[in-house]
Amino acid sequence: MRNKTTQNTRYMVELALMAAIIFLMAFTPLGYFRTPGLSITFLTVPVAVGAIILGPKGGAICGLTFGITSLIQCFMGGSFGSMLLSINPVGTAITCVVPRVLEGFLCGMVFQGIRKVSKNSAYLAASLACPLLNTVLFMSAVVLIFYQTEYIQGFVEALGVTNPLMFVVAFVGLQGLIEAGVCFLIASAVSRTLAVALKVA
Repeated sequence: MRNKTTQNTRYMVELALMAAIIFLMAFTPLGYFRTPGLSITFLTVPVAVGAIILGPKGGAICGLTFGITSLIQCFMGGSFGSMLLSINPVGTAITCVVPRVLEGFLCGMVFQGIRKVSKNSAYLAASLACPLLNTVLFMSAVVLIFYQTEYIQGFVEALGVTNPLMFVVAFVGLQGLIEAGVCFLIASAVSRTLAVALKVA
């Protein structure tokens, strides 16, 4: 019973630390590289690490933290998020939060599933899956909720695309590749090192 309590306490402490790191990064230059459209985010790194070390549930909570900070950013002058917020506040909250919760949860599931076959590959796969899931799920929500709005249609016209899929590909572009590359390299190395140090996974 004492071991179980100790494990639960340790889990909560580790989860709180990951959430604190996400908040710290979100409101400092460490978390985002600002661009005129979508900002490049590096918050997928702590979400991926949290999902790998703490499992799908921990990943979902880390993703929730990411989503909450993303929503807060919409009130702080980020051009894209602020415009979405002015168009549909509820839709913006859903777009910011729900994809990030799913991102963290599914990243943890990817790690646990692949770990059964190859532990080393699991770190790499989960670290790559997290930013890809972030992009796919977030942009899916944008398309589902905002695609027919005048604001998004302005991007569609400017990019010269003819359907939602091509809009996502053109709009995300290099930004998605940068996010994926950074998370893949950093999260896989950090999570593997933490797993050894904490004697988990």
